[in-house]
Amino acid sequence: MLDHVHSAQQQDVGAGHRWSYPGDTMSRCRVFLCLLFVSFVAAPLDAQDGYRLPPSEVVEILDAPNTPSVSVSPDNEWLILTHRKSMPSLADMSQPMLRIGGRRINPATNARFSPSLVTGFSVMRVSDGSERTIDLPHEDGWGSPGFSPDGARFFVTRDNDTGIELWIGDVQAATAEQIPGLVVNTARGGACQWMPDSEHLLCHQVIDGRGAVPEKPAVPAAPVMQQNLGVVSVVRTYQDLLKDQHDVDLYDYFMASQPILVDAPTGTTVPIGVSGNYAGLVASPSGDYFLAERRKKPFSYLVTDRSFPMDVEVWDARGNVVATLADVPLRETVPIGGVPTGRRNFSWLAGERHAIVYVEALDGGDTRTPAPERDKLMRLEAPFAGSGTEVARTTLRYAGLRRGEGTMAFLMESERPTRTRRTWRIDLAGGFEPELMFEVNTEDRYNDPGSPMMAPDAQGDYRMIQDGDWIFLSGPGGSDDGDRPFLDRFNTRTKVTERLWRAAAGSYEVIIEMLDDEGSRVLTRYESTTDFPNYFVRETRSGNGDQITAFMNPHPQLSEVEKRFITYAREDGVQLSATLYLPPGYEEGDKVPSIVWAYPREYQTDDLAGQVRGSPHRFTRISGYSHLFFLTQGYAVLDGAAVPIVGGDEANDTYVEQLVAGGQAAVDLLVDLGVSEADRIGIGGHSYGAFMTANMLAHSDLFAAGIARSGAYNRSLTPFGFQSEQRTFWEAPELYFEMSPFMNADKINEPLLLIHGTADNNSGTFPIQSERMYHALKGHGATVRLVMLPNESHGYRGRESVLHTLAEMIEWFDTYVKPGRKITF
Repeated sequence: MLDHVHSAQQQDVGAGHRWSYPGDTMSRCRVFLCLLFVSFVAAPLDAQDGYRLPPSEVVEILDAPNTPSVSVSPDNEWLILTHRKSMPSLADMSQPMLRIGGRRINPATNARFSPSLVTGFSVMRVSDGSERTIDLPHEDGWGSPGFSPDGARFFVTRDNDTGIELWIGDVQAATAEQIPGLVVNTARGGACQWMPDSEHLLCHQVIDGRGAVPEKPAVPAAPVMQQNLGVVSVVRTYQDLLKDQHDVDLYDYFMASQPILVDAPTGTTVPIGVSGNYAGLVASPSGDYFLAERRKKPFSYLVTDRSFPMDVEVWDARGNVVATLADVPLRETVPIGGVPTGRRNFSWLAGERHAIVYVEALDGGDTRTPAPERDKLMRLEAPFAGSGTEVARTTLRYAGLRRGEGTMAFLMESERPTRTRRTWRIDLAGGFEPELMFEVNTEDRYNDPGSPMMAPDAQGDYRMIQDGDWIFLSGPGGSDDGDRPFLDRFNTRTKVTERLWRAAAGSYEVIIEMLDDEGSRVLTRYESTTDFPNYFVRETRSGNGDQITAFMNPHPQLSEVEKRFITYAREDGVQLSATLYLPPGYEEGDKVPSIVWAYPREYQTDDLAGQVRGSPHRFTRISGYSHLFFLTQGYAVLDGAAVPIVGGDEANDTYVEQLVAGGQAAVDLLVDLGVSEADRIGIGGHSYGAFMTANMLAHSDLFAAGIARSGAYNRSLTPFGFQSEQRTFWEAPELYFEMSPFMNADKINEPLLLIHGTADNNSGTFPIQSERMYHALKGHGATVRLVMLPNESHGYRGRESVLHTLAEMIEWFDTYVKPGRKITF
């Protein structure tokens, strides 16, 4: 068979399938007609050049107006609604992009590569829902807004194709003005942050007079060389790394910035400190000092810039160095799952004028090393000399600090192998011994006590909302009936819990913000299977609420989709759950083509694996390249079908067996419900779900065909662990081999569609994974198609790419799942 390649698409309809129909043995004529039919069915997939469109009803839904996103002001008085178009164009996605140091940079704008979808903003008063549009001269290129600590102003950036502008707005007046002549550097991340006084912004400016962009030498000056002199350096596989000296030069050029202070009322700017490559620069709550983290050489070709060396310093208000806190070395040798030795996690202590907290490992940074204590939390006061004062020690790994009133704080510690998370009440002044508040298993949704509600103080630092000894906890409220989010009051001295509010049965409602310090009024987002998500101001005691937004359903044509939340069991008794979507017009007893869409997850125990996750009462919103678009074509979709891999850190020892058992349970469910016939069910997934899909086809004959997007299929290319697997290839070679669909490509005899972005940035899912999987399947005569999407990452954004992906998916399953013919393999 000829191998056709069109628009980065490859297909091979191989000889590895036996097509048979019920009845007598087919004659040679019928065999010929069957093969001819397959050729004609497959031809449209391979014959079209260029980008394709899915059915018109899919395009109509995708092009519907996007729902605004919502930002809440620190004083809870205002919302900024950010209006967006639905997708960037392929031209937007094809702008120049540098992939250096683990970052993606648009060299034309010196910005993080992320085409803007924002077209404008409006402000809404929370008290009455009144809304005003912010008058702006442009309708494209905007970033996300950032409120000042007092809630009176906001800043926003704008991409003008040659650089990033800074605009400052007045919330109540619904106006914004550009700071003239200022070009900010967002390659490093956020461009600006508010100072505690709400009058100034700390920004990073593109350096004036920095010269031309470094050019790549026409002739290499030297080979690219790396060496290791006997030091163990175990790291995961990363993308977008530095590759040579020219990359280093580009990284230096685009990451360098000059910190400045911008006066919000006047727009004047003042430089502060020296130019450099800043990993972080944060003002103290007093505004008198800055905590600076500056990257320095030597850089690495093995890790991203998160692990590059850096100096950690304290500056005074003028940018003069008053103390050097750490000389952090290159972190190539940090154990997987471990932490660096020495000082780390520097931050200002909320609620103090200028005190710094940091952490030090007590176990060499390796969690696998037995140790009675893992970390110690230290506090350092001005003038920031010496080692500071020890605040607390942890027996697990330090996981965060949340400040309350006075000197009370919550200290979190966690441990991945046991999935344990503990929360301690501590006194930052040492007035009482640490007291355990909560100990939970992070996989246990049913017993999750929730997380403290936080609010910014006058300086913009987030602290726990507290009413005397009471704090407030908000959580998902997992149960056998699905999630029902809640708000509790918790007494930090008596450990008594009082339920203030819970989402009403038959709906899904989540708390966005508390509107007072007593928990009596909250801002929520409410939705149900028939009600599109909207924001409410609700009284927790009575449950009464006022709707303040009026967002509309963007796809009313899908209102007839039926949604059923279903629990079922695997053959070994493990409880499973999924959401079954039935297409518009479905009538009981109809047998329709069906799709199982899944993503495997690891659990310690059967009971935890069997817990229900999510809510059956959420509104079904379809966008992007969602598999739920199959509903428009008459398919049933079993979404989020549970595929648990149970067994803790060694769960993958029985990965294949548990995977197939989960697939069998899903197929049996669809057949037993009378929704589908067993030979008209396809399977699909994205990322680790793609890995699952290929493995399901390799190790079973349960599904008629598969779709695998942005997956990894050869685990020898991720030799130092993947997903939750901590063992290396050399520690468990048989496991890596058995779990790799690439190694079992000769067993795949069902049609498989592979889709991948050529600019995938996800660790482990390099584009070569799909390319080599296609080659392996083609070499064994499989029916396989490879679609490589130019300039797309791990997820696909460009309108043309999204539409093409859906066209490919629909036609693939229309060809190999939808027909009523019976297929045997």
